[in-house]
Amino acid sequence: MALFEKLGDTILNVGKDVSQKVKDVSGITKLRIDIRAKEDFINKQYMELGKACYERRQSETEEEEAIFERIDEAVSEIHKMELQILELKGTKKCPSCGAEVSDLAEYCSVCGEKISVVVSDSPYEETPSEEAEEQETT
Repeated sequence: MALFEKLGDTILNVGKDVSQKVKDVSGITKLRIDIRAKEDFINKQYMELGKACYERRQSETEEEEAIFERIDEAVSEIHKMELQILELKGTKKCPSCGAEVSDLAEYCSVCGEKISVVVSDSPYEETPSEEAEEQETT
């Protein structure tokens, strides 16, 4: 019986060791997740700070102005792409609530606001200034 008691004690000790290792690994994993969450929080704070600086645009250096111009250009390109998507879908945005409505709709189905007819929001069509530039070059 001493053999079984010794074997039982060994199994019990191994079980405790395994249990402790699992707790340690679990604790480490939890800490790593918490660290990643804090790093994400810090990155979001950096983004908000950068956005606030961008919106204020005080004491700009040439380098900062170049960054602002690249951001403005990217925002403009995003807007054009969004218009292309709306055009391909055959929809437009309600100026009041921003909901997508059919190109043929006169009123927004979400807020009921009258949708004004836009002469040309198409990113494919040239603006008057582009047409004038082309006429000057020819």
